[in-house]
Amino acid sequence: MKQEFDLAASLVGGVEGRSGAWGFIQGFAAHWASALESGDGWTEADLAAAEGRLGVRLPAALREAYLLFGRRRDLTSNHDVLLGPAELYVDDAEEALVFRHENQGAASWGILLDSLQDDDPAVFIRLDLADKTAERWECWLERLSLSFVEIVLSESVQADGESCDFLDPDDDSIERLEENCIQLPFPAYPLGEEDHATRWFLGHDALLRDDGMAILARGRTAEDLDRVRDLIPGDWLNDYR
Repeated sequence: MKQEFDLAASLVGGVEGRSGAWGFIQGFAAHWASALESGDGWTEADLAAAEGRLGVRLPAALREAYLLFGRRRDLTSNHDVLLGPAELYVDDAEEALVFRHENQGAASWGILLDSLQDDDPAVFIRLDLADKTAERWECWLERLSLSFVEIVLSESVQADGESCDFLDPDDDSIERLEENCIQLPFPAYPLGEEDHATRWFLGHDALLRDDGMAILARGRTAEDLDRVRDLIPGDWLNDYR
């Protein structure tokens, strides 16, 4: 009999280190999307070409993620975009290696150049501001492997289709969320924003993200999503019932 994937229990290991992160992503993909296959990652030749072009050695965690699932856009690029090896670049200030873009160019995620020698370096985010002199690389998550877990979770709640939805919450919505769903063991982020951190929840085969501005939800099925809408009433964007 196929063993059921326990998202919350698996995430405990997923936030502890690289091997746990890849194990979580493999289990999540198999249970919430489709199982990873050998062609879902980039090749060693792709990564070697990127390293040759950039003149740097990519961190182990970045290489492992790209080799395992880097080409799975349904896991990495439903909304924001994970750059392919040929698209990786160093920012104009020569401070960071950029590997991800917000879908409208409002932000970029990168690894500081002076930490590229680390196997699992911290990830930083830089907002695209009207005043360019005010732009800074700000702390996002303490490890790259942890950031890839966050990417897979965030992109899963922003997929196309009838299993995802969006709610502009009020105080009652947040109270219902906290009463009816279990908060998942994911560290507070962005780093340094514990009082306004993004939080993850699980309820009735539905994954939910509260980022302080919206609640995004993904059910394993459309029926699972409907159950969450009933538990957290509100003006859900795609609820046409």
